[in-house]
Amino acid sequence: MQTVKLGRTGLTVNKNSFGALPIQRIAKSDAVNILRKAFIHGINYFDTARAYTDSEEKISAALSGERSHIIISTKTMAKDAAGFWLDLHQSLQTLNTEMIDIYQFHNPSFCPRPGDASGLYDAMLEARRQGKIRYIGISNHRLAVAAEAVASGLYDTLQFPLSYLAAPADLELAAQCRLSGMGFIAMKALSGGLITNATLAYAFLAQFDHVVPIWGIQHERELDDFLALQDNPPILDKAMRRQIEADRLELAGDFCRGCGYCMPCPVGIQISNAARMTQLLKRSPQGPWLSESWQQEMKKIENCLDCGQCKSKCPYGLDTPALLRRNLENYLKVMEPEQSSGVKSER
Repeated sequence: MQTVKLGRTGLTVNKNSFGALPIQRIAKSDAVNILRKAFIHGINYFDTARAYTDSEEKISAALSGERSHIIISTKTMAKDAAGFWLDLHQSLQTLNTEMIDIYQFHNPSFCPRPGDASGLYDAMLEARRQGKIRYIGISNHRLAVAAEAVASGLYDTLQFPLSYLAAPADLELAAQCRLSGMGFIAMKALSGGLITNATLAYAFLAQFDHVVPIWGIQHERELDDFLALQDNPPILDKAMRRQIEADRLELAGDFCRGCGYCMPCPVGIQISNAARMTQLLKRSPQGPWLSESWQQEMKKIENCLDCGQCKSKCPYGLDTPALLRRNLENYLKVMEPEQSSGVKSER
């Protein structure tokens, strides 16, 4: 079993780690079964957040009896110290624990520092002094904020998107974490669903012995895939490298990562899928995306107000309204042969 030491924290975690955002979408009994199975098969690090609805509750139900054997990280999206303490106390209660191993600022638009107006970092220091947290982390989608956090020396861990579609600047960020002794937690290792080959994704990240991927797991079959890779780790060979390069060329340019920080849309557009529909149609079975319900969802793009809210909130600086319109245009082109052939779109 491969393990990773999370930088200066000294925490040793399974190279396969559990991203618990998706379990908020499934029944509690199913989530408990998946979490228990993950633990039984050696996964010891579980990442969640206060914002992930009942994810913390499900982790507690499954694993509170194993607290001394697992590492838990959770996050706060608080904007000030008062909100920080509310979130922390709620997480401690919901997780049924006296201490959180890694407590992270959840995608702040700036890098919290001691003495700043927000009071967030000072609250984090006080929480650590009180023994309510062990290590201070930050999760972000903004390269500039993440780079500032690494350079600051204030944080024990960084959680940031990393996959084989990563830009050179993202890879350099991971390298800087290693040099500074900062743990690197890789989210979006499947690039929000655009990467459909788990073996390739696993083999690529296995190159980085200081990086721990947190796989977003919703179904038992997904867990089984990663457990199988854990038992027989793939080696990144020439054929895999060729496929990675082909995928990079296909997805070159601006594309939506599906992080969802642009939501909600005032006219109800499901931006995180609609803005990457072109890639989803190429890289996954088309049937569900061409259903009548998704045709109606894509039609909502015609009602875009150009209010700029989604564009201003995109951590990747995408022109989201323009991206939505391009995806609608491509979607309609795909729909044309469907409709002319008389094949029912929900097939």
